[in-house]
Amino acid sequence: MITVKGVYKYVRLGAERTTALRDLTLEVPEGGITGVLGPPGSGKSTLARLVALRDTPDAGVISVDGVNTMSLDRPRMRSVRRDIAMTDVRALFAGRSAAGNIASPMERAFFDPPRIKAEVAKLLDLTGLTGAAGCQPGDLAPGERRRLALAQALAAGPRLVVADDSGEGVHADSDLVVALDRARSELGVTVLMLTSDVGMAGRVDTVALLRDGHIGESGTLWDLIQRPDSLVARALLPEIAGPRIGEGVFDIVAEAVLPGFSAIGSLMPAAAIRFDVDIQIVGGGITKVGETPVARFLLGIDGPSAADALDWISTHCSVVRDRRTFIPAPALSPEIVAAHTHNSASARAAGK
Repeated sequence: MITVKGVYKYVRLGAERTTALRDLTLEVPEGGITGVLGPPGSGKSTLARLVALRDTPDAGVISVDGVNTMSLDRPRMRSVRRDIAMTDVRALFAGRSAAGNIASPMERAFFDPPRIKAEVAKLLDLTGLTGAAGCQPGDLAPGERRRLALAQALAAGPRLVVADDSGEGVHADSDLVVALDRARSELGVTVLMLTSDVGMAGRVDTVALLRDGHIGESGTLWDLIQRPDSLVARALLPEIAGPRIGEGVFDIVAEAVLPGFSAIGSLMPAAAIRFDVDIQIVGGGITKVGETPVARFLLGIDGPSAADALDWISTHCSVVRDRRTFIPAPALSPEIVAAHTHNSASARAAGK
């Protein structure tokens, strides 16, 4: 639906001109949820405004359905822009109820009152705010206000919603992602979510890492998990200790990423029996990518057939990395690491 190709955007800070986005390329496919992950100051809000056609790039192309938006005249640009909504808590009316805020775009479009009432009820349910219909924005928690901003954006009937969490100062929450997923599945809306919260990346279809105004990596989570240099995968998957753990104790030390309960529960015992080796889990843990459990284990393998066992395991895993040759990926930025630590701690607490 949206293609950003080779985009540059410059901003002025006093007398200085700085590059907010540089040679940025991104695909936002129709009907999916695309997540852009990056620390504060990486350019997420600038990218959000460009994708929503609220601003124009200094170089490069932004296309909608294959049409270069820079070639559109004003009437056509206004028509295309109506199909794209941005969530913005600053656009909420302080003196109106949650229901009144959702109704406002439909009132401006002169919808019939019965239709407005029905649509407001539907959007309150979709965003989990039915019980807060009569509350004003100031009475709501930060996460509820963001969902109200989403409902208000959806009320305009867009094809694409740009959900920018960058200026909120708090992490995205699971209720927001559930609402975005429902908007995608029930309303057919395409979603672009921009956030610094690593945990949210596990709930999207495709993800891109934005660093210093440039997309460093992008793809589906399953694709990224299989890349040894993927920073997104390393932030999402459970942490394990460095490559020297187990050195000199086991014949082979390897990292394995296993999707699904069946692989997690049966693969190691099956390999141990088949090749008459001892396999121990030295470190790692289990997390979820979407609704699928994914284990990242550091395995210690002992026995004459240790190498054969590792080869066999590799045919049944998403990825196996032999720690004798594996070089760790470079560290994520402090902000991304902090976000991951926050979500890892929350997940561990929830599991107790």
